[in-house]
Amino acid sequence: MSKVTVAKSAGFCFGVDRAVKIVYSELEQNTSVATLGPIIHNQDVVNDMKSKGARIIESVDELREGETVVVRSHGVGREVYEQIAAKGNRMLDATCPFVSRIHKIVAEKTAEGYFILIAGDSSHPEVQGIVGHCDENCLVFKDNFELKDFFEKIYKNLQKKVAIVAQTTYNIVVWGECLKVIPKADPDVVIFDTICNATDTRQSDARELAQASELMLVVGGRHSSNTVKLFEVCSKYCKTYHIENADELSGLQLPAAEKIGITAGASTPAYIIKEVQTKMAENNLTVNQDEEINFAEALDQSFKKIHTGEKVKGIVVAVNNTEVIVDLGTKHTGYVALDDLTDDPSKKPEEIVSAGDEIELIVIKVNDAEGTAQLSKRKVDEQAGFEKIVKAKEEGTVLEAAVQHVVNKGVTLSIYGV
Repeated sequence: MSKVTVAKSAGFCFGVDRAVKIVYSELEQNTSVATLGPIIHNQDVVNDMKSKGARIIESVDELREGETVVVRSHGVGREVYEQIAAKGNRMLDATCPFVSRIHKIVAEKTAEGYFILIAGDSSHPEVQGIVGHCDENCLVFKDNFELKDFFEKIYKNLQKKVAIVAQTTYNIVVWGECLKVIPKADPDVVIFDTICNATDTRQSDARELAQASELMLVVGGRHSSNTVKLFEVCSKYCKTYHIENADELSGLQLPAAEKIGITAGASTPAYIIKEVQTKMAENNLTVNQDEEINFAEALDQSFKKIHTGEKVKGIVVAVNNTEVIVDLGTKHTGYVALDDLTDDPSKKPEEIVSAGDEIELIVIKVNDAEGTAQLSKRKVDEQAGFEKIVKAKEEGTVLEAAVQHVVNKGVTLSIYGV
């Protein structure tokens, strides 16, 4: 009997999960919804949304009066936002926060006079959206060979500083090769690490599983960039098949294998992975996975409302120099600004939290239209710290704290975040 193992990081990534939740939440409220392009590269999910009333449009001109337009997770260029504003329709921006970060980087660097290099597929909607924030001041390269060609033939005559970013789902192995051809210690070349950490983890997990398997099944949409890259990664180590759903298994003549692995792209919902597992089990294969996936429960949780002043728990999904991005398990993307992370100005965010950490937070502000929530860890720490101080007073415990200022009638101190 064959043993089937499902990769730990298979399935929905944070950005895709958020985009899907935004659309389903609106459909639950009977909102007239139009997504600008397929919300994600998964036909099963798109078909389900269409069956519930969502329309898929390819341009802003197709919007109907009163429709709410959802910008998909891949993001769009600045011009598209301007077109939507001119049209006057309500807009919900489901752009993945990691993609939005790239938009911000390239826009700022373009304004500073930099030339932008983008690692990725020029035909992919995410890359086209990034280009739309560069004011035609950019070049898309697909691999290290094209990047090397740029530095050998174009860079010396460009007379501009260069900023380099990568599509969030770019192949991390190819990215490593790209880094090797960039001129060393050139102060006029700035590199930004913009490959999504979930992409990194998913590709690494898939590679390890493929190395330990005789056969791999990669589940996801045919046009999903990250799914195609997973197929490419796994194909280097064992026989690999790319399928969109469990129905395609019946058309395959799978070779005999004792160890079979399953992974899935970031736009593949849990229920499709579960269907593939079930189909494999029906063929007398042993399915091995640590956790059972309940997509219905996860979707119900996504509709949960959060309110200002509420204490919530979230998983840290990204940390940068100015803020922390948190998955709250709802349709909202949580943001913790540096000032709301700590009261110690000497500390950087990565010194306080790391991706994967579960932290308690206070909701400062909720924007349901944009699907965002401003959060504070500092306020939670202050509450806990104040409780410790009160307890110390009641018990007569002596506390030691750092003096911040000497004032007319004493001193101010900092302890436990208070």
